[in-house]
Amino acid sequence: MTQHFTLRLAQSRMLAPSVRHLAFARTDGQPFAFTPGQFLQIHFAYADGKPTKRSYSVATVAARHAAAVDLIEIAVSYVPGGAASALFTHLEDGGTVEASGPYGRFVLGEQDANRRYVLIATGTGITPYRAMLPQLAAQMRARAVEAVLLYGARSESELLYGAEFEAFAAAHASFRFVPCFSRGARAQPRAHDRLGYVQTVLPELTPDPGRRHRLLVRQPEHGRSVFRGAEAGGSADPAHPPREIRLLALSACARRLHVCGAATNRVHAGIGAPPPRIRKNVPPSTYEIVQFGKA
Repeated sequence: MTQHFTLRLAQSRMLAPSVRHLAFARTDGQPFAFTPGQFLQIHFAYADGKPTKRSYSVATVAARHAAAVDLIEIAVSYVPGGAASALFTHLEDGGTVEASGPYGRFVLGEQDANRRYVLIATGTGITPYRAMLPQLAAQMRARAVEAVLLYGARSESELLYGAEFEAFAAAHASFRFVPCFSRGARAQPRAHDRLGYVQTVLPELTPDPGRRHRLLVRQPEHGRSVFRGAEAGGSADPAHPPREIRLLALSACARRLHVCGAATNRVHAGIGAPPPRIRKNVPPSTYEIVQFGKA
């Protein structure tokens, strides 16, 4: 249920030169119940008094799936001249902000039957996946699902929560963490590190034609390039066609993505209407459902 409440900053730390991790507690003392992948909205006003709001995915790692938490954690990128940046730059421990939530459907489904999740994010888009880690661990135990996380960052200094994801991968053989660095390798490269952008690495994950895969992408603006990568790595299996593609954005202009190429089972997607032209004579893909989310 969506609620409106006041948050008090309990603690904060810098994750990267321009990204701050903030942990809030509700001033009414109530816990915050959410599903990993959901977001909240921070309400404030511009300098001229006009009200506005910004959306931030909840990064809190709960003790168990769908548990209420005492601290609401988010990651905020600082943008020069940004209204929200000004708000959080001057927010000190004990300071308060108005908020509402939770919102969103960028979540793992309770009835998911896929055998692998392909999670993709860049920058602060990584936050919902941090919250999903306990749920992923539970699904790995319950139905032997696998997951791979492609995370795009310019450099190691901008690899948010990198140590946590690497530790999770070390503890769970079914989880792969693949950092993709666009501006050069880190000082001590890891085995799964890649150079380049996430969409150029995606074709490495050629899907097994006998299994269903679920592809979740954190930023809608990366949709087209990610689809090109998914198509490049697709495999032919008419028994496992893609069924639906959804754009799950937090903005009011969120629109459906249209699936084309039904005759060949290959996914082609375009934002808005009309849908893109159907192409023929292309191999099908085994990526079943694609979700997009943005905060």
